[in-house]
Amino acid sequence: MTTKIIFTLPAAENTGEADCVLLGEFNNWDTAAGIALQKQADGSMTAEVELVAGSDYQYRYLLSNGRWVNDDGEKIISNLSGYPVENCIVRVRAFTKKTKTVKTKTSINPKSVIVKEDLTKVEGIGKKIEALLYKNKIYNYQQLSKSTIKKLKAILETGGRTYSMHDPGSWPKQAKLASNAQWKELEIWQKQLKGGQSGRL
Repeated sequence: MTTKIIFTLPAAENTGEADCVLLGEFNNWDTAAGIALQKQADGSMTAEVELVAGSDYQYRYLLSNGRWVNDDGEKIISNLSGYPVENCIVRVRAFTKKTKTVKTKTSINPKSVIVKEDLTKVEGIGKKIEALLYKNKIYNYQQLSKSTIKKLKAILETGGRTYSMHDPGSWPKQAKLASNAQWKELEIWQKQLKGGQSGRL
Protein backbone atom coordinates (compact mmCIF):
# COMPACT_ATOMS: atom_id res chain seq x y z
CA MET A 1 0.00 0.00 0.00
CA THR A 2 1.26 3.47 -0.84
CA THR A 3 0.90 6.83 0.89
CA LYS A 4 1.03 10.28 -0.69
CA ILE A 5 3.76 12.41 0.88
CA ILE A 6 4.19 16.15 0.33
CA PHE A 7 7.84 17.28 0.50
CA THR A 8 8.51 20.97 1.19
CA LEU A 9 11.79 22.82 0.72
CA PRO A 10 11.69 26.06 2.78
CA ALA A 11 12.15 29.36 0.94
CA ALA A 12 15.34 30.05 2.90
CA GLU A 13 17.03 27.01 1.35
CA ASN A 14 16.38 27.54 -2.37
CA THR A 15 18.47 30.77 -2.58
CA GLY A 16 16.32 32.18 -5.37
CA GLU A 17 16.91 29.29 -7.81
CA ALA A 18 14.11 28.81 -10.35
CA ASP A 19 14.35 25.01 -10.49
CA CYS A 20 14.88 22.22 -8.00
CA VAL A 21 14.44 18.43 -8.09
CA LEU A 22 13.81 15.88 -5.35
CA LEU A 23 16.16 12.88 -5.34
CA GLY A 24 16.31 9.91 -3.01
CA GLU A 25 16.13 6.19 -2.52
CA PHE A 26 12.64 6.18 -4.07
CA ASN A 27 14.12 7.14 -7.48
CA ASN A 28 17.60 5.63 -6.99
CA TRP A 29 19.18 9.11 -6.76
CA ASP A 30 18.88 9.27 -10.54
CA THR A 31 18.92 12.89 -11.73
CA ALA A 32 17.13 11.82 -14.91
CA ALA A 33 14.24 10.65 -12.72
CA GLY A 34 14.35 13.69 -10.44
CA ILE A 35 10.97 14.96 -9.26
CA ALA A 36 10.52 18.64 -10.09
CA LEU A 37 9.36 20.88 -7.25
CA GLN A 38 6.71 23.55 -7.74
CA LYS A 39 7.32 27.03 -6.34
CA GLN A 40 4.68 28.31 -3.89
CA ALA A 41 3.50 31.84 -3.14
CA ASP A 42 5.54 31.98 0.09
CA GLY A 43 8.76 31.12 -1.78
CA SER A 44 8.90 27.48 -0.66
CA MET A 45 8.92 24.61 -3.15
CA THR A 46 6.86 21.42 -2.93
CA ALA A 47 6.47 18.02 -4.58
CA GLU A 48 4.01 15.19 -4.00
CA VAL A 49 5.24 11.58 -4.14
CA GLU A 50 3.56 8.21 -3.53
CA LEU A 51 5.72 6.01 -1.29
CA VAL A 52 5.28 2.46 -0.04
CA ALA A 53 3.99 2.48 3.55
CA GLY A 54 6.10 0.89 6.26
CA SER A 55 9.46 1.98 4.80
CA ASP A 56 12.12 4.64 5.43
CA TYR A 57 13.56 6.74 2.61
CA GLN A 58 16.61 8.98 2.45
CA TYR A 59 16.38 12.03 0.18
CA ARG A 60 17.81 15.46 -0.67
CA TYR A 61 17.07 18.39 -2.96
CA LEU A 62 19.25 19.40 -5.93
CA LEU A 63 19.05 23.06 -6.99
CA SER A 64 19.55 24.15 -10.61
CA ASN A 65 22.93 25.67 -9.64
CA GLY A 66 24.18 22.20 -8.67
CA ARG A 67 23.96 22.74 -4.89
CA TRP A 68 22.49 20.02 -2.65
CA VAL A 69 20.25 21.20 0.20
CA ASN A 70 18.11 19.67 2.96
CA ASP A 71 14.75 20.59 4.46
CA ASP A 72 13.80 20.98 8.14
CA GLY A 73 13.01 17.28 8.67
CA GLU A 74 14.99 14.52 10.39
CA LYS A 75 18.59 14.02 9.22
CA ILE A 76 20.76 10.92 8.97
CA ILE A 77 24.47 10.48 8.20
CA SER A 78 24.83 8.13 5.25
CA ASN A 79 27.73 6.46 3.47
CA LEU A 80 25.77 5.69 0.31
CA SER A 81 28.24 7.67 -1.82
CA GLY A 82 31.37 6.24 -0.18
CA TYR A 83 31.83 9.14 2.24
CA PRO A 84 29.67 10.65 5.02
CA VAL A 85 26.76 12.71 3.71
CA GLU A 86 23.95 14.28 5.72
CA ASN A 87 20.68 13.25 4.08
CA CYS A 88 17.07 13.86 5.07
CA ILE A 89 14.98 10.83 6.00
CA VAL A 90 11.22 10.25 5.95
CA ARG A 91 9.67 7.35 7.82
CA VAL A 92 6.33 6.33 6.29
CA ARG A 93 4.29 4.46 8.86
CA ALA A 94 2.56 1.20 7.98
CA PHE A 95 -1.23 0.94 7.99
CA THR A 96 -2.86 -1.26 10.62
CA LYS A 97 -6.38 -2.48 11.29
CA LYS A 98 -6.03 -2.91 15.05
CA THR A 99 -9.09 -1.85 17.01
CA LYS A 100 -7.08 -0.37 19.87
CA THR A 101 -5.37 2.99 19.62
CA VAL A 102 -2.00 2.61 17.94
CA LYS A 103 0.66 5.13 18.94
CA THR A 104 3.30 5.21 16.25
CA LYS A 105 6.54 7.08 16.73
CA THR A 106 7.38 9.08 13.66
CA SER A 107 10.03 11.65 12.89
CA ILE A 108 8.13 13.31 10.05
CA ASN A 109 8.41 17.06 10.46
CA PRO A 110 5.08 18.65 9.41
CA LYS A 111 6.97 21.67 8.12
CA SER A 112 8.89 19.61 5.55
CA VAL A 113 6.97 16.38 4.88
CA ILE A 114 3.20 15.92 5.05
CA VAL A 115 1.30 12.64 4.78
CA LYS A 116 -1.64 12.95 2.37
CA GLU A 117 -4.34 10.44 3.32
CA ASP A 118 -7.62 9.32 1.72
CA LEU A 119 -10.18 11.59 3.41
CA THR A 120 -13.07 9.94 1.56
CA LYS A 121 -12.96 7.19 4.18
CA VAL A 122 -14.76 9.74 6.38
CA GLU A 123 -18.53 9.41 5.88
CA GLY A 124 -19.87 12.52 4.15
CA ILE A 125 -16.65 13.35 2.27
CA GLY A 126 -16.42 12.59 -1.44
CA LYS A 127 -13.65 13.34 -3.95
CA LYS A 128 -14.77 16.94 -4.57
CA ILE A 129 -14.88 17.84 -0.88
CA GLU A 130 -11.59 16.03 -0.35
CA ALA A 131 -10.03 18.21 -3.08
CA LEU A 132 -11.46 21.32 -1.36
CA LEU A 133 -9.95 20.23 1.98
CA TYR A 134 -6.58 19.55 0.33
CA LYS A 135 -6.74 23.04 -1.19
CA ASN A 136 -7.15 24.42 2.32
CA LYS A 137 -4.16 22.41 3.62
CA ILE A 138 -6.12 19.68 5.41
CA TYR A 139 -4.29 16.62 4.03
CA ASN A 140 -4.74 13.86 6.58
CA TYR A 141 -6.88 12.43 9.40
CA GLN A 142 -4.90 14.10 12.16
CA GLN A 143 -5.30 17.56 10.64
CA LEU A 144 -9.01 16.95 10.02
CA SER A 145 -9.55 15.71 13.59
CA LYS A 146 -8.10 18.97 14.94
CA SER A 147 -10.23 21.18 12.69
CA THR A 148 -13.18 23.00 14.26
CA ILE A 149 -16.69 22.65 12.86
CA LYS A 150 -16.69 26.42 12.26
CA LYS A 151 -13.52 26.19 10.17
CA LEU A 152 -14.84 23.24 8.14
CA LYS A 153 -18.12 25.05 7.43
CA ALA A 154 -16.17 28.11 6.28
CA ILE A 155 -14.13 25.94 3.91
CA LEU A 156 -17.28 24.35 2.48
CA GLU A 157 -18.81 27.79 1.92
CA THR A 158 -15.86 28.77 -0.28
CA GLY A 159 -16.94 26.01 -2.67
CA GLY A 160 -20.44 27.41 -3.13
CA ARG A 161 -23.95 26.36 -2.22
CA THR A 162 -23.54 22.74 -3.33
CA TYR A 163 -20.73 22.31 -0.80
CA SER A 164 -22.16 24.42 2.04
CA MET A 165 -25.27 22.20 2.31
CA HIS A 166 -23.10 19.40 3.73
CA ASP A 167 -22.79 19.00 7.50
CA PRO A 168 -19.20 18.43 8.74
CA GLY A 169 -20.29 17.97 12.35
CA SER A 170 -19.05 14.38 12.63
CA TRP A 171 -15.93 14.66 10.48
CA PRO A 172 -13.37 15.54 13.21
CA LYS A 173 -14.49 12.65 15.44
CA GLN A 174 -14.49 10.23 12.50
CA ALA A 175 -11.04 11.45 11.52
CA LYS A 176 -9.76 10.92 15.05
CA LEU A 177 -10.84 7.27 14.94
CA ALA A 178 -9.18 6.87 11.52
CA SER A 179 -6.00 8.55 12.76
CA ASN A 180 -5.86 6.05 15.64
CA ALA A 181 -6.56 3.13 13.26
CA GLN A 182 -9.82 2.37 15.10
CA TRP A 183 -11.42 1.13 11.89
CA LYS A 184 -13.95 -1.21 13.52
CA GLU A 185 -15.32 1.55 15.74
CA LEU A 186 -15.41 3.90 12.76
CA GLU A 187 -17.31 1.37 10.66
CA ILE A 188 -19.93 0.90 13.37
CA TRP A 189 -20.44 4.64 13.81
CA GLN A 190 -20.61 5.25 10.06
CA LYS A 191 -23.44 2.75 9.71
CA GLN A 192 -25.40 4.89 12.17
CA LEU A 193 -24.49 8.11 10.35
CA LYS A 194 -25.43 7.00 6.84
CA GLY A 195 -29.14 7.19 7.55
CA GLY A 196 -29.04 10.84 8.54
CA GLN A 197 -26.59 12.43 6.09
CA SER A 198 -27.17 13.90 2.65
CA GLY A 199 -24.65 11.86 0.72
CA ARG A 200 -21.19 12.70 -0.54
CA LEU A 201 -19.81 15.26 -2.93
